[in-house]
Amino acid sequence: MTEPLLELRGVHTHIGAYHILHGVDFEAHEGEVTMLLGRNGAGKTTTLRTIMGLWRATQGEVRFRGQSIKATDTPGIAGLGIAYVPENMGIFTDLTVKENMVLAARAARHAGELDTQRLDWIFGLFPALKKFWLYPAGKLSGGQKQMLAVARAICEPRALLLIDEPSKGLAPAIIQNLITAFNELKRQRTTIVLVEQNFMMARALGDRVAVMDNGRVVHAGAMRELAEDESLQQRLLGLSLGVHQ
Repeated sequence: MTEPLLELRGVHTHIGAYHILHGVDFEAHEGEVTMLLGRNGAGKTTTLRTIMGLWRATQGEVRFRGQSIKATDTPGIAGLGIAYVPENMGIFTDLTVKENMVLAARAARHAGELDTQRLDWIFGLFPALKKFWLYPAGKLSGGQKQMLAVARAICEPRALLLIDEPSKGLAPAIIQNLITAFNELKRQRTTIVLVEQNFMMARALGDRVAVMDNGRVVHAGAMRELAEDESLQQRLLGLSLGVHQ
């Protein structure tokens, strides 16, 4: 088995007086989608934010390509080719779609320096962004804002995407559009760690899965195994994927 692209070992994270992560062991392999599942409050978002350096691991190790990034600041982590799409999307609502994309492109100071070939590829994934290129991002629909949030993360090639609940509150057609986009990224060997509550989406995309509970990973394995085992779903998540077709 190849070495994981991303590896967490024994990670603890405190936020103020609160001890949120309690020895998290987690890994993601290159070119795969790893689903991070669990009930609300299990520690999924804290895990993503700890990887990104937004919150600091107080114990344990975070490694990317075999090198420790535990003490690296967030801009330094982004510079390694890691992008984070938070649950609140993180877009600038007063700026246009174009201005949002320019800000996200580390190699571009203005729209003329954007990679036009990659931009055309992104427009192929999310045609609405081309249509509303000069619109303020705050005037987009919820689904269009999520498309922009993902587009910002992939405006330049990234090795690893950390994405927090992208389908939350979206219509089924928009969710299918996101699934198509993420599958295209996977074909390009982009590694994705995806926190998601939509189990249809989890089953459609996931290669591996880690289930969290009370700040720990309590199950890790192939997504297919979890998707086919309703008793395991019930034990780990308190529900059955079969009812989320």
